[in-house]
Parts: sequence; C-alpha cells; structure tokens
Amino acid sequence: MTPAADRVPWRWLAEGRASRRLVLVVVFVALLLDNMLLTVVVPIVPTFLYTTEFEGVNSSVAPAWTEPSPPALKAPPFSSMFSYFDNTTVTVSGFTSAVDLANGTESSPPPQPPTSSPELPSGCPEGEEFLAKENVRVGLLFASKALVQLVVNPSVGLLTNRIGYHIPMFIGFIIMFVSTVMFAFSGTYTLLFIARALQGIGSSFSSVAGLGMLASVYTDDFERGNAMGIALGGLALGVLIGAPFGSVMYEFVGKSSPFLVLAFLALLDGALQLCILQPSKISPESTKGTPVFTLLRDPFILVAAGALCFSNMGVAMLEPTLPIWMMQTMCSPKWQLGMAFLPASISYLIGTNLFGILANKMGRWLCSMIGMVVVGISLLCVPLAKNIYGLIGPNSGLGFAIGMVDSSMMPIMGYLVDLRHTSVYGNVYAIADVAFCMGFAIGPSTGGAIVRAIGFPWLMVIIGVINIAYAPLCWYLRNPPAKEEKIAILNQECPMQTKSYTTPKTLRDFPLTDDSDVEAENAE
Repeated sequence: MTPAADRVPWRWLAEGRASRRLVLVVVFVALLLDNMLLTVVVPIVPTFLYTTEFEGVNSSVAPAWTEPSPPALKAPPFSSMFSYFDNTTVTVSGFTSAVDLANGTESSPPPQPPTSSPELPSGCPEGEEFLAKENVRVGLLFASKALVQLVVNPSVGLLTNRIGYHIPMFIGFIIMFVSTVMFAFSGTYTLLFIARALQGIGSSFSSVAGLGMLASVYTDDFERGNAMGIALGGLALGVLIGAPFGSVMYEFVGKSSPFLVLAFLALLDGALQLCILQPSKISPESTKGTPVFTLLRDPFILVAAGALCFSNMGVAMLEPTLPIWMMQTMCSPKWQLGMAFLPASISYLIGTNLFGILANKMGRWLCSMIGMVVVGISLLCVPLAKNIYGLIGPNSGLGFAIGMVDSSMMPIMGYLVDLRHTSVYGNVYAIADVAFCMGFAIGPSTGGAIVRAIGFPWLMVIIGVINIAYAPLCWYLRNPPAKEEKIAILNQECPMQTKSYTTPKTLRDFPLTDDSDVEAENAE
C-alpha cells in the first residue's frame, strides 16, 4: 500500500506534464506576474521621485516650517523664548534669524504651510518646472524595460528553437524575481532604472517562450485562439491588479510592500514551473524554424505586428503622462493615480476573453480593425475628463479595444507562420513581442517629450489619429495567400484523393447486326 501511495504524486506529475491545460496555467501565471510588475510601478514612481527629489531639494526650508507652524498662535506673547524652546534640534541654530524675522512680521508664516510635505504629493503639487522635466525622466524609465526587451527578443527566439521553451521560461522567472527584489529596495532613480531594464530581460524570456509553447501545444487554429485569449487574460489581470494594488499599498503601507508581495508570488510560480515544465530538459524543435529576417520581409506579418505596436502605444503613452497630468489638473491623491487605470484593465480582461472566441467567428481582421478605431476614439476623449470619474468611459473603451486587437493578432501570427512558413513559433512570437515592446518603448520615451513641448491633449490627438489611420490596413489580413512551397508541402502531408474520368463508350443495340462494329467505330 505504501508503494502505491508513493506513486500517486509521481503519477500526478506525469499527467500534469502531459496536460495542455497545466501548460496554459503556467503561461497564464507567468504573464500575470510580469504585467503586475509592469504596472505596479506606474503610480509609485512619479510620486516617489517627486517626494524624494523635489522635496529633498527644498528640505532646507520645508522641514523648518513644519515645526514652527503649530506655535504660530502663541507667537506674540512668547515670540523670542518660544522659538528656542520649540526648536530643540541642532539644525535650528542656523535658522534662528529666519524665525526671528517670522516672529517680527506675523504675515510671513501663513504663505509657508502650503509647501509642507504632507500636501505636496497629495494636493496640487508645486514645482511645475520639475514636473515638466519629470515627464521625460519617468517616460525614459518606463521605456527602458521595453527597449531592453526589444534587443533581447530575437536572441530568445533563436534560443527557443535550439533548446526548447522550458529552460527559457525558468530563466525568465529567475530574472524577474531578482528585478522585483531590486525594485523593493531601490531608493534612487539610477537603481530603479536598472531594475526596470532587468525586468525587460526576464519579460523577454517569459513572454516569447510562453507564447511559443502555447502555439506548439495547441495546433488547431480555433483552440489556439481560445488558449491565446486565456493567456492574454493573465496579462490583462496583471495590468488590472498592478496599478491599483501598487497605489493603495504605497499610500498605506510603503514603497517596498507591493514588490515584496510580488517576489513571494514569483517564488510560487517558479515552484509550479519546476513541477510541470521540467526546465532541465532540452527539447529542440524537430524542424528548423524560418529565420527572423525572412519573417520580417513578410508584409502580412508586418501588418499584424504594426497593429499590435500602435494599439498598445496609446496606453504606453498614458502610463507616464496621465498620473502627472492628473496631479497638475485634478489635484489627485496618490491612490487615485493607479485607480485611473482600473477601468481599462477590467475592460481589457473582458475583451481578451470575449474576443478570443468571437474573433474566430466574425473574422480576426475585422475584429482588429474595429478595435484600432475604438482605440483612437477613446484616446481622443481622454483629455476631455475633468476628474477621475471622467476617465472611466475613455479608459474602458481603450482597454476593451486593445483586448480586441491583442486577442485577434496573437493567433493570426501563429496562423501566418502555419500558412506561409515553417510551423516553428519561437521567432514569430519574438516578432510579436518586439512589436509590443516597440509600442511600450516609443510611447513613454516620446510621450514625455511631446507633453513637455505641446501638452498632454495634443499627445492624445496624435496617437489617436495614428490608430484610426492604421486601422484599414487590417483588411489585408482578411484572406492572406499561402506560399506555393507551403501548398506543395501541405499537399504532400495531406494528399488529396483524385478522381479520373473517362469518356463512356456508346452502347450498341441488341440484337447485333453486321453493321454494328462499323457504327461503334464511327461513334468513337
């Protein structure tokens, strides 16, 4: 009985390793954690840098006034004695003359409390010039992840063709864990930049290997579309949880807390990968995949990649610029900066799961074309919002439309490889991830500079018009032709049954006569 009981876990592991659903679960969790880390920093970084750098520059003034402000009511009767009694720290000795001036002129202290530290991050912040520069710096920090991922993706695609998908998935987990811990304990812009770039390397391994693994496991086009929709649902759920989770934890617990929670969840994901994927096993592809440069010369793959790039570029531009715009125009507290992205995340989760099934029926090209038009219209409506409630409609439409595009384009990339190239998916999903990363690299890096030059509303107009103008190109994906070589291969793999037809001979009448043979020869 004991040997049988010992065999149960091993039997479960063997069945799990042969199950496509558990592979889908592993990819779902990996994309979930990757995108939680992607968006959890969105509400944290702008206010953290504002608090540490802008207030740090003015620390010689602001802390000195936060303590004298309560005794201002008692200043007239004890003006000279109270300043020495209250300011017991050594640093006050250098500001005794400023305190004496304040006590001598009772009208000078009231303008100072608005610069105190409790109101700077939560109310309408001062330092307009600093915030304008911060748009660019925060945009570059957010873009660093995508830029690094852009460079690493082609190498990961080649690596998956040679050693399989399991080992790169586990490498991605290790790098993501290190990046998350580094985020938790980084206190300067430079360290945050390095942690963000390191995340790009881990994300490249996880996303390329994960999507390629799904495409190789789910070979049927309809099943692949459903699986991609569920996996992208993990991506959407990560985006959904990340920004609100980060803003609430940063407001009420501290900067390190959300990253430590993510590091713990990453450890659980690593344990799941060890059980299911066997990351020590090298399993190269049986056939050589189509080279990346050959795929990049395929116009249909380029159209699909462009749709992924431009549709995601809109939300990529919003990530660094919308929180700062809300701080300037809506006087939003820190917790609202992350909550503003909640409608987009919920609608993206709905869109990816809904259109993972519907897109195959209505046509993925039509689904993506409608989605890009809705993305453009939603972006044009964002600057019309006067408060956080005005952002619900545009952000909901934006998330739902991006879900339409992503759930349509990801299966199309695999379908195009099946139809026109060799059915090895590492390189094509490296291209899909490159397109995704180009949107998140170009968007934040140029968005901050455009906001500083011409303002946030014009940024939304530019990217909205680009999406609407690009949408008609999706029509070319309606019925992509197969390559002649691919048709020949398909015919060899699945030979068609052919029918041969012969001209029927004329039947001769009975009884036969002497002229019957002559008539038959004339009929022939």
